[in-house]
Amino acid sequence: MNRIDRMFRNKKKNILSIYFTAGYPALTSTAGIIKDLSTAGVDMIEIGMPFSDPLADGPVLQQSNTAALQNGMSIRLLFGQLENIRKEVTIPLILMGYLNPVLKFGMEEFCLKCAETGIDGVIIPDLPPEVWTEQFRPVFEKYNLYNILLVSPRTDDDRIRKLDSLSSGFLYIVSSSSTTGIREGLTQTKIEYLKKLQGMDLKNPGLIGFGISDANTFSLACNYSQGAIIGSAFVKMLGEKSSENLPVREFISSVIGSPSLSLDIK
Repeated sequence: MNRIDRMFRNKKKNILSIYFTAGYPALTSTAGIIKDLSTAGVDMIEIGMPFSDPLADGPVLQQSNTAALQNGMSIRLLFGQLENIRKEVTIPLILMGYLNPVLKFGMEEFCLKCAETGIDGVIIPDLPPEVWTEQFRPVFEKYNLYNILLVSPRTDDDRIRKLDSLSSGFLYIVSSSSTTGIREGLTQTKIEYLKKLQGMDLKNPGLIGFGISDANTFSLACNYSQGAIIGSAFVKMLGEKSSENLPVREFISSVIGSPSLSLDIK
């Protein structure tokens, strides 16, 4: 069973996924951040593959992408850093990034490396679902790699149901039509959109991203989905601290409290 499915089977609510950019704040930070997040009580981790033109990302994540590339991070180096990660980390791991670097790496080799390093799914926002279905779905299925799709307030109901039918693991629910970042949280307009999704009886569980940054916004998002994703606020914290002593556990505790109280058995 894919670890993502197992996670949702064992934990129905208040799932916390954390996004960070591989190779940031330091080139060698990646594996350590993953291990720290795992022991701090996070349910799932999204590892960003840095790209030179991350159009869907706000200033914080754009800066982290630029810095990671300047540090020397690449997809090949990332897989090397993740080679032994499954000896210590059991929670689901997802790679998130843009299509161009993946195609340059080679889609089948990318999926193979994901399988070899224990990656459970990928999120590639600029890979059209129809292109994925026609060209890449067989190789994803060959390596038991989930393709997680996104829906947003601009996605009409028919399209939402279509994406739900194609997505594996969960639906990434974008709470805002703008780029990623730390904003005002969940406004009433966003809540109405989330309530609509709740009433559509979709097959996949959903995790809400964009604008989730602290305990309050996380708790509110969990009222309308199985959980939420924090990215920019966590990456901002990483950039403000020394790369030698990152307060990962303190950040996660500020969102969910003590891991012993928040973790379900995986």
